[in-house]
Parts: sequence; C-alpha cells; structure tokens
Amino acid sequence: MLGPHLHGSGDRATVRVLRPLADAVTVLVTGPDARTTEHPARHERAGVWVAVVPTTGGHAPDYRVRTRYGDGESTEDHPYRFLPTLGEVDLHLIAEGRHEELWHVLGANLHRYPSVHGDIDGTAFAVWAPNAQAVRVVGDFNAWDGRRHAMRSLGTTGVWELFVPGLGPGALYKFELLTGDGSWRQKADPLAKGTQVPPATASVVVESRYVWEDAGWMDARAHRDPHNGPMSVYEVHLGSWRQGLGYRQLADELTAYVTDTGFTHVELLPVAEHPFGGSWGYQVTGYYAPTSRFGHPDDFRYLVDRLHQAGIGVILDWVPAHFPRDEWALARFDGTPCTRTPTRCAASSPTGGPTSSTSGATRSATSSSPTRPTGSRSSTSTGCASTPSPRCCTSTTRASPASGGPTSTAAARTSRPSRSCRRPTPPRTGAPRAS
Repeated sequence: MLGPHLHGSGDRATVRVLRPLADAVTVLVTGPDARTTEHPARHERAGVWVAVVPTTGGHAPDYRVRTRYGDGESTEDHPYRFLPTLGEVDLHLIAEGRHEELWHVLGANLHRYPSVHGDIDGTAFAVWAPNAQAVRVVGDFNAWDGRRHAMRSLGTTGVWELFVPGLGPGALYKFELLTGDGSWRQKADPLAKGTQVPPATASVVVESRYVWEDAGWMDARAHRDPHNGPMSVYEVHLGSWRQGLGYRQLADELTAYVTDTGFTHVELLPVAEHPFGGSWGYQVTGYYAPTSRFGHPDDFRYLVDRLHQAGIGVILDWVPAHFPRDEWALARFDGTPCTRTPTRCAASSPTGGPTSSTSGATRSATSSSPTRPTGSRSSTSTGCASTPSPRCCTSTTRASPASGGPTSTAAARTSRPSRSCRRPTPPRTGAPRAS
C-alpha cells in the first residue's frame, strides 16, 4: 500500500506515506533537471497520507517526504520507494533451504544507491519469518516504534524486507513480529553481525573496515593436506583465559603463548553471541556475531589474523544443538517452533534448560545455523558454526564446557562458497500499478 503506485497511463503515480499524528505532509519530487516540485498530501485515514505526483519517464520519481508536527518540521527519504534488495535467485534458494550466503541478504546489510540528490546510504533489513502475520523493524532510529517501518512480505517465501535510507553503522534494532495469537514480539536478529554487550539484547548494524593481512598463511594452507600433517591443538575459552582481555589484547598474548608452547592450532570454545556468560557460549542467540564482550567484530578479525600471521590455525566450536528460550531470542521466533516437529525437535528440556534442535531443522534453523561450513573471507561471521570464514579448519561440537588446555582433533577441509546471490537492485525505477 505504501510508496509509489503508477497510474494506468504511466504519467502519474499515487504516493502513500504513513505519518500518524502529523498536521501536514508534502511530497517533494525532484526531476531529471534537479528541480523540485511540492505536492501537498491529503489525509486518507489512520495516519495514511496520499498525494498524486508526476512520474519520470514512466517510472516512479525520486522524492522526499516533508512532515509537519505542530511547529516542528522534518524532511526524510521514504523507504517504500526502493525495490527489494533480494533478487529472485535469493528468494528461490531461501525457499528451498539451500542458500549458501545468507549473511549477504538476510539480517542488516549496508547499501549505497545513486540518486539525483547524490548517493544514498542506508541499511537493508531482511528476515525469514514465514508464520508471522506482520513484521516491523524497530530501533533507536524510530524510538522503538515500528509503525513507520513496517516490512514488506516478499510473496510466499516467508521473507520480509525493507531498506531504510540514511541508517548507518552503530544503529540498534530488533524485529517486531505479529504472531498467530495476535501479539507483537520483539526479537533480536538471528543473522545480526553485531550485538549490544550483554545483558543488553539489541542487534547492531555493523560495517567492517578490516583489511586482512594473512594472505601468506591462506595460500600455504591451500597447498597443505590437513589430514596427514602434524597437528597439536590448544583449546581455550576466551572469557576465562587471562580474564579481562579483549580481542586485540588476546591477539598479542594468546598468539605469543601458543607460539612459545609449540601448538599448531587454537580451538576457541564458542564465541558466537550468547546472553549468559556462565554457559561458556553453549546457548547461542547470535550465530553470525562474535560476542561483543571482547570488542567489535573487526577486533575479532584482528585476533584471527594475528594467529594466522604467526602460522597458527584457528578452529571454532559450533553449537547448533540448542538455543536459549529467552523471549527476545530464536525460540518460537515467528510464534511457532523453528524445527520440523514441534513436539520433539523444539521441545524444552525437562530441567528447564534451553530449547532443543535437531539436524532435521527446517529453513528457519538453516538460516540461523547452516549445517556445513560455507565460508567467505568478507563475512563477519564468528566461524564454522554459521557463516564461517575459510580461515576455520573445522567445526566441532561439545556437550559441555571444557577448561583451556592441550587436546587433539582432526582437521577438515573448509568448503568454499558458491556465489549464488544476486546483487542488490537499484532504487525503484518502476512501481506497481494502482488498482
């Protein structure tokens, strides 16, 4: 309903915007000659304002929305004038549960588009919630009121999407889902690349500026046989090994220690985000985000990079077996269990522990914890558990935390990603026909 909709003739478009409690709304249209014309909107109903504007060559125009509340006035870009950032191939693969680069299309991803006003930077939000009745994105950028950022349902795929122009790194957000019982629930992003430091629970829009310097190690590893070479692994929990250190301090001290003691690999107990530190990372809420307790995701990259430069391989533990039942987390994410058989696969532990999952998980679980490494050097993932970097040598699972100390394990080759994603589409150049 919101956004531009072309008339049958193609020379005009109806633009609808949602501005509850506004006193006046004006649509500002900029043509190819950079001239701006004003088109006052009329209130239709329930905070929806409508204006009829000229098109540009038969396509929806570049416009902004000026809103007046009392004596205050603001001009903003409109999220609904942009086409979805997921392509048909992305949606097809997600529907089949075999998209191998979900972190590029789901979650929060930064994009830049050209415009007559100059480049437009913003954040594309997308989430897989097939049983939700509606989804909104809320955050510090809209006072946690999602009415102005209702997400669009992309057909029968179960994907909900919205590009928010002007929103950049550091923004806090969650998804707000209307479930089958009629209640709204705020949930952290299962594919968030960053999070607030626990006990805070919001997801964070992240931009990576890190430049890897481990090309020598990566090239050498590609020519080694990981199954037959010597291997000695130091297993460590970052939160209890020389407590109080961040990722960058660990990069210095852990690298020096492992090098001096002669280990070839470091195996990190789970570093994916988790709310309860006492779980040692074995109750995951953010499979795609390294825990913020020790720094920014780029700081974690620095830790892995330093170990590689020292000739040390990195193995990350993967914990897909269960996740905590916190109201804001993955359990019953869209109001239903995230696994194939609700009575068995998503059953709660009789001791009151976390919700269980199985290898028979459906696409929801697949989207938050893929069942095999797919890898990407540009990925911000924490490792082999979810969107692993090819820097990981293998993925492992543990039934309970273990103290740091030497151990041995078998390394497995990392599989490379297949580039199946379609790049984001540019701003809307066409629009649905008005009925």
